Amino acid sequence: MKRLTLFVELTRLKKPIGFMLLFWPCLWGLTIAYDFSSEILIYFKYLIFFLLGAILMRSAGCIINDIVDKDFDKKVERTKNRPIASGSISVKLGLIYAIVLCLIALLILLQFNKLTIIYGLASMPLAFLYPFMKRFTYWPQLFLGITFNYGLLLGWICINSNLQIIPLVFYLGAIFWTLGYDTIYGYQDIKDDEIIGVKSTSIKFKTKPKIFISICYLIFICCLIAIGVLMKFNYIYFLSLIIPAFHLFYTQLKKLNIDENTNCLEKFKSNNFLGLIILINIFIGKLI
Repeated sequence: MKRLTLFVELTRLKKPIGFMLLFWPCLWGLTIAYDFSSEILIYFKYLIFFLLGAILMRSAGCIINDIVDKDFDKKVERTKNRPIASGSISVKLGLIYAIVLCLIALLILLQFNKLTIIYGLASMPLAFLYPFMKRFTYWPQLFLGITFNYGLLLGWICINSNLQIIPLVFYLGAIFWTLGYDTIYGYQDIKDDEIIGVKSTSIKFKTKPKIFISICYLIFICCLIAIGVLMKFNYIYFLSLIIPAFHLFYTQLKKLNIDENTNCLEKFKSNNFLGLIILINIFIGKLI
């Protein structure tokens, strides 16, 4: 039971926000691509595959992140008790866990078409390069956005077997969404990060956080509008975009206090609800 508890802590399985933020873009891409006049069970089959893949890859990514950052984590109040940083789990065992999780994820990936498998394999290095970015650039959140939203492209090509402008525009918007919410997340550790010398957009834009995050969220909303135009959605879809816009600019930004860790975490976690809102918007555009 102790090993199981440590494994759950290591993979953050008790914190589903991480794999849900990885899962929503997959589901968005799948939903905009899927023809709902065909067999609906195929949609749910892919949905389950993407959910399992998100859980597995996020868990493996957490392990690699903790191995790479173990010396940094020891110096940060929020992360000093993580299993690898505290020595409760060895680096060797952590690597074994990560390899097993990736192999299981590979078995799931092999259930898709050939192009999805190729694109999926191509994304693997991205998942494990992210922890190194904070050492070299103030834009690790941008790299995270590129990585975390890659599933949107996979969701599209598992149905259409080709890339078009629609998923690429959506992918661009989702990258800026992640850039915004992960900047909010980073304000929890900004004091420790500045001391130990790691970089982030939270540090780069610490004097004008709301302006930067507003720009990110505005680009995301503009991309959602563009998707509606490209998909020829009806006017109800465009009206319904008021809801995610309100959530982003009022619930998150207006009420954001970067000096309160609890507030930052709350605003970050609220993006799980936003993922659902966007999914509902897509259904409105496609089915009404």
